[in-house]
Amino acid sequence: MKPLLAALLLALAIPAVATDAPQGVPVESRFPHPFNVRDLVMLERVSDPQLSPDGHYAAFSVRSTDYAANKGVNALYVLELSRAGSQPVKLAVKGASSPRWSADGHSLYYMAAGDTTQLWRLDFPSADGGLVLQPGAPVQVSHGPLDIEDYKLSPDGKSVLLSYAVFTDCHDLACTRERLDGRAKDKATGTLYSKLFVRHWDTWSDGRRNQLYIARFGADGSLPVEPILLSHGIDGDVPSKPFGDENEFAFSPDGQTVYFDARIAGSSEPWSTNFDVYKVAADGSSAPQNLTAENKAWDAYPVPSPDGKTLYYLAMKTPAFEADRFAIMALNLATGAKREVDPAWDRSPGSMQVSADGKTLLVTADDQGQHPLFAVDVASGKVDKLVGEGSVAAYTLAGKHVLLARDDLKHPADLYTVNLDGRDLKQVTHFNQQRLKPVRMGDVQFFTFKGWNNETVQGYVVKPADYQSGHKYPVAFIIHGGPQGAMNNDWSYRWNPQTYAGQGFAVVTINFHGSTGYGQAFTDAISGDWGGKPLDDLKLGWQAALDKYSFLDGNRACALGASYGGYMTYWIAGVWNKPWKCLVDHDGVFDARMMYYATDELWFEEHENGGAQFNVPENYEKFNPINHVKDWRVPMLVVHSGDDFRIPITQGLGAFTALQRQGIPSEFLTFPDENHWVLKPQNSVLWHETVNAWLKKWTAEGTSSNSY
Repeated sequence: MKPLLAALLLALAIPAVATDAPQGVPVESRFPHPFNVRDLVMLERVSDPQLSPDGHYAAFSVRSTDYAANKGVNALYVLELSRAGSQPVKLAVKGASSPRWSADGHSLYYMAAGDTTQLWRLDFPSADGGLVLQPGAPVQVSHGPLDIEDYKLSPDGKSVLLSYAVFTDCHDLACTRERLDGRAKDKATGTLYSKLFVRHWDTWSDGRRNQLYIARFGADGSLPVEPILLSHGIDGDVPSKPFGDENEFAFSPDGQTVYFDARIAGSSEPWSTNFDVYKVAADGSSAPQNLTAENKAWDAYPVPSPDGKTLYYLAMKTPAFEADRFAIMALNLATGAKREVDPAWDRSPGSMQVSADGKTLLVTADDQGQHPLFAVDVASGKVDKLVGEGSVAAYTLAGKHVLLARDDLKHPADLYTVNLDGRDLKQVTHFNQQRLKPVRMGDVQFFTFKGWNNETVQGYVVKPADYQSGHKYPVAFIIHGGPQGAMNNDWSYRWNPQTYAGQGFAVVTINFHGSTGYGQAFTDAISGDWGGKPLDDLKLGWQAALDKYSFLDGNRACALGASYGGYMTYWIAGVWNKPWKCLVDHDGVFDARMMYYATDELWFEEHENGGAQFNVPENYEKFNPINHVKDWRVPMLVVHSGDDFRIPITQGLGAFTALQRQGIPSEFLTFPDENHWVLKPQNSVLWHETVNAWLKKWTAEGTSSNSY
């Protein structure tokens, strides 16, 4: 990567100004039009809100899109919350991420990439009792030979936790650097493995582990090149791969102890979810101590109480199950006694923080098609909803003030403030307001019906962007992935219903048995029954939607889904294909048998199918789409990416072969440089345009696919 010195030394504060037409987007996007994928990829993505200690200032990240360069560009902003009418100020630091306030609230730390990703600091001058949001020149505070993966500042601001990916048999960071450089020069490209993971999500294993270190700031504010290793003896990743972050480690309030979670790898890592919470002396003088060894399921996300006497964390009860309910646990650090804080709450919380007085825990959780912010009373376990409608994607608190990022099916994320009692919810940023002003979107309606076993199931419909009463519209019937997930009232940059509504389609989606936010029994119902109860819900939900909404044209409908939704698309191709004019399958499971042997995380397959394939082969065949290929007849678009190691590309190739061999109209779209998701802006546009063209081709008036 190119050094950032020249850009960083500018250190100018640039007022945030919305542009009419972002570079690379047609000028026509400024004029009234239905929402489309080019609108989607060019939106500014607000994330990672951080409150200053006094609650007066917000720092946050915004990702914009450089369409010509085919990449996202990160920027940092600050906003004065205590002054009415203040506007976000963009900081002139390129490629920066993860802003965190110093303990005194006068500096902002962040990570930025040059030759390596390092920790930097911006200092804000004071004036009239507040901050002048024009910082001085950025100061590089770390100078290590490796990329910093994650970090967390100590409560007193004197030290910092750092995560590095290292070879655990190396005695220092320089050793890892030397070994990586040596490999890069080696003409032989082979790699010998002796255990799994060989590859995970989208990355081939290279033998390194994320390990946790601590470093103390010197008198000049810089960090030593060689930090102190805290996770010594831990054969695991801190934070976990592929999506772990700094929420997996924490300081005690006095800074003397560090807590973290890890899964010991050994030879069972791909079929284990046995994470444990550890504590270790912050000076590295002792080995990490396992605090949750008795629980063989998932323990993670430690949050110490403000008085340092209690450690809160999240725990599952079922080993080798990634979608079990997380319970909030309280560990008395003096006695070792543990109790469940929220035993009566049938939701699975995450993203936990504790109030300054230690009486309240804030968490988010799926709930009846929403993803609200909740307050949990530590003493009683009573749960109150602070922010209900839409999705709270991230939040932070200082004193009695909460700053959060919130979105819904018609609005991308912006920042809001709310009091700790849930009062005075107020929007404080409006990043895409001008860009979306000329855009028309479809209205959303949630509905319920009697699904499998006469149990209540929820779904929603989205009307076409240019809906007119009395007209009928073709339908995109979207099947969500997971399968333990949900189509909630949130904004997505991948499967966004508004991109279909903008093309003239109505959207129907069903949160079938297995979905989250409806109680753990509802979520558990899908395990071992992938093609059973969920299919019943989809059938009954489709009919309920047709009965309720007269604008849905049931004779011009296509079903589409990804991951588990892709599995279900292959499944209904053989067992429920009558309603559909076409199908779209993205990275779906085509052959359950081979999926077991080719995927990365085996715990998922073994739990969902009741054991390993070689022990219970009949379970893998019960709902295996490959066994019904002879009954396929509906035209299908198959999309599968080359770097998808969760559901490898041979699954999509196999399905396309089955379609072609039978003469069924079909196309295959592949992205060699994408993983389970399609993330690059121009690839996203190509994906949407290809899918939309396929839907329009087969749902056009007078088109028939029933002869195939």
